[in-house]
Amino acid sequence: MLQGLRAWFWQDWLWFPEGLGWADLENKDGGEVFAKSEDLWVTLPIALCFLIIRQVFEWKVATPLATLLGVREKVRVEASHNPLLESYFRSASKHPAQSAVVTLSKQSGWSERQVQRWFRRRRNQERPNKLKKFREASWRFTFYLLAFFAGLGALVDKPWFYEKEEMWKGFPKMPLIPSQYWYYMIELGFYISLLFSVASDVKRKDFKEQIVHHVATILLISFSWVVNYIRAGTMIMLIHDASDYLLESAKMFNYAGWRNTCNYIFIVFAMVFFITRLILFPFWIMHATIVYPLSLYPTFFGYYFFNGLLMVLQCLHIFWFLLILRMAIKFLPGNNIVEDERSDRDETDDSEEEEDEEEEKNRKTKNGPVQNGHSPLNNNHRKID
Repeated sequence: MLQGLRAWFWQDWLWFPEGLGWADLENKDGGEVFAKSEDLWVTLPIALCFLIIRQVFEWKVATPLATLLGVREKVRVEASHNPLLESYFRSASKHPAQSAVVTLSKQSGWSERQVQRWFRRRRNQERPNKLKKFREASWRFTFYLLAFFAGLGALVDKPWFYEKEEMWKGFPKMPLIPSQYWYYMIELGFYISLLFSVASDVKRKDFKEQIVHHVATILLISFSWVVNYIRAGTMIMLIHDASDYLLESAKMFNYAGWRNTCNYIFIVFAMVFFITRLILFPFWIMHATIVYPLSLYPTFFGYYFFNGLLMVLQCLHIFWFLLILRMAIKFLPGNNIVEDERSDRDETDDSEEEEDEEEEKNRKTKNGPVQNGHSPLNNNHRKID
């Protein structure tokens, strides 16, 4: 049954224009080599190597770099030991409703404010520290930077880098070249490693969107490889790498407290992101994959599938650009640092501690001002010589 389903799924008419098929992608005796689906298995050991290299990089490179740049960890007040609240925190909810706070207050003998503060501090204890965020950003910055310039070097002398019509010239009989092979395998292996490590990475507000992005990217790269959309695929990967390393470098300087440097890099990132993701990607790449093929071939399922994945990516681009605009507001007068809107920020005790101090002050001074910790009546004594 599975064999029959597989045979049906890979029928020529699903993935290729009429009159073309898998037979056109057979290696030729003259030395021409074409992409094969079995080539993708090599991305699994590559992804494993990336996970190992990442651990070594974060330990040997990112951590010393963090020290050099002055990354300082914020001192967090630890929640005091309380078995009752700890049990509720682990088994019920990390964000108790007000009714639960009232119940826990009665059971523990603490005030409601103390219970709320305990949960706030306990949640902060589980949030990733600044050093972890810096190491993660450093790793991604290094890969995206190297991948962008490697991809640029591999594509700058290719005709489809300048003319989008060349992406489809001779499709699907477009021989594979070594630079395309390694560009694809390394990029796909990296995104698979990100999917493997997503559970341990810093969880941000767009966690679900990140999962969708990784899955869509892996499907897009894999599909474009199998059906030989490789020329378009390499251009898509290059456009995405063009801005990613700028964002990761801005994060690094943000965590290090280099505010002006972070802001300047973020400005450049926002401009590059807008140009590559909201102009070049939809009006050049997607135009070449949606409009131009219609002048060459009748539509087929592979055409809709490939462009459907591109539409998913474009929707994510728009979503992320809205976050970028929210971050750009921080450049207004009075704001001097850019924070990642996706980050899970620490919940601060400052406001409530100030309220507590005010309450304590009011309690002590309700009968008058306090001097040296005693009431005025006690402080009016004079020494008797």
